[in-house]
Amino acid sequence: MEKQQFFRHKFVPVASIVLAIVVLWYVFAVVLNAPFQRDLDRRGNVTSTTMEFIGKTLAQPKPILPAPHQVAQNVFENTFLRALTSNRSLVYNAWVTLSSTAVGFAFGTVLGILIAVGIVHVVALDRSLMPWIIASQTVPILAIAPMVVVVLGSIGITGLIPKALVSTYLSFFPVAVGMVKGLRSPETMHLDLMRTYNASAMQTFWKLRVPASVPFLFTSMKVAIAASLTGTIVGELPTGAVAGIGAKLLAGSYQSLTIDIWATLVAGSILAAVLIAIVGIAARIVDRAMGGRAA
Repeated sequence: MEKQQFFRHKFVPVASIVLAIVVLWYVFAVVLNAPFQRDLDRRGNVTSTTMEFIGKTLAQPKPILPAPHQVAQNVFENTFLRALTSNRSLVYNAWVTLSSTAVGFAFGTVLGILIAVGIVHVVALDRSLMPWIIASQTVPILAIAPMVVVVLGSIGITGLIPKALVSTYLSFFPVAVGMVKGLRSPETMHLDLMRTYNASAMQTFWKLRVPASVPFLFTSMKVAIAASLTGTIVGELPTGAVAGIGAKLLAGSYQSLTIDIWATLVAGSILAAVLIAIVGIAARIVDRAMGGRAA
């Protein structure tokens, strides 16, 4: 019975959406690649049937929009048929990006938690710091990343640190906002009860506010890990990096390797999904350790 419900309520809807996306992808690939293919046929004085023409539009080496099977083939080749140390390996490039993402996410999470604790317990910080934190996120990351790279590069700091700092910049905000909401989530009745027990501010914080904030923390961490990955990829663009998802995207754009670009985007999406899933698993483990029950 549970398997039937899973199939009906989860598998079928997701599979239907994926199928619709793939069909539309093929349609747009034919439409967008058709003008160039017509030009090739006209120059070569070739007359193709409709099916032959469609097949050619879906098999171009540098198409405007690669077909799904071209992207899938590229992902397979650069994941399983390349040496892990090769610059063309998606696994290698994903690992380079992941290392900076992990460092930036860790820094961003710690920074976000510390800011949230300060905002909740210090009224002056709530009124002065929070508006600046919100305003900081209105600055385009594409403008900040080069500045960070140039400033740190001028003092000899290159490599992982600049990318991690850009990643930190994007990841701390959702954690800070989520933790502020979580730390303030206990009801007034619960806070009054702690005062009745003559609990200190520290006891109230650890025994009431922190447990109440855990669900908010992990929810915000899912957003933060995705933002952290985005920040790392953007940070790789101005650093002149020779490896990483951002570097591979940049190299593909220089050489008009659209299939490589789309395959790299797919690899980045898969990496993001894996990271979010890891945070979700950690959330379940912590929830069970705190006595939570499965829904």
